[in-house]
Amino acid sequence: MSAKVWLVGAGPGDPELLTLKAVRALREAHVVLIDDLVNDAVLEHCPGARIIPVGKRGGCRSTPQAFIHRLMLRYARQGKCVVRLKGGDPCIFGRGGEEAQWLRERGVEVELVNGITAGLAGATQCDIPLTLRGVARGVTLVTAHTQDDSSLNWQALAQGGTTLVIYMGVAKLSEIREQLLAGAMAADTPVAMIENASLPHQRECRSNLMAMEDDACAFELKSPAILVIGAVAACDEIKRSQPSAAPTRVRHLSL
Repeated sequence: MSAKVWLVGAGPGDPELLTLKAVRALREAHVVLIDDLVNDAVLEHCPGARIIPVGKRGGCRSTPQAFIHRLMLRYARQGKCVVRLKGGDPCIFGRGGEEAQWLRERGVEVELVNGITAGLAGATQCDIPLTLRGVARGVTLVTAHTQDDSSLNWQALAQGGTTLVIYMGVAKLSEIREQLLAGAMAADTPVAMIENASLPHQRECRSNLMAMEDDACAFELKSPAILVIGAVAACDEIKRSQPSAAPTRVRHLSL
């Protein structure tokens, strides 16, 4: 039988954001290797599949990547349809690229299926346009957590003129603030900190670059969360209609 693995993005959490192609792959799956942050409601599309949790979360026990590779290879070589189901998009901080390369080097057919990434969905749910004519000419997605602990070019990010969306930054708020300030980003640059993007218990905290660490502490911000830094974080309808509102705000979603 032909070996094949689907690397599927499940989106940020809301099961209604799953793509039709992702649903088709799940319906065909014999085995689903599922990430920690994937909403279990997504699994209704693969009732007959074997579900194997292979979660990875910062600060928690995680499934070794090498073990995940071997599982995908084993089941694919048995002729099974394998879905590696990831939160968000498999190729945006999801290791989709390295998994696809590893499998193809061993003769396994791979197909990638995009998912909506948390940075996009979380901002949209908070009425934040990541790009806006006359305000933000682009958007830059970065992760604060790197495999080798290397540092980003914070000065270039601070002066790039784009909306900055930072993943996995909750534990590094102090470093992010200091580096962006050192890179000449204005202290009053608007910041939105968005926890559990797209889920019913999504929370948002509005602040600015100088105050974001203190505000996040008072808000008890927890992972998974994304940071949206730039003028667009103050461009939503609620912010415009309440210009004197406090810099920090909590809003719960009703989905």
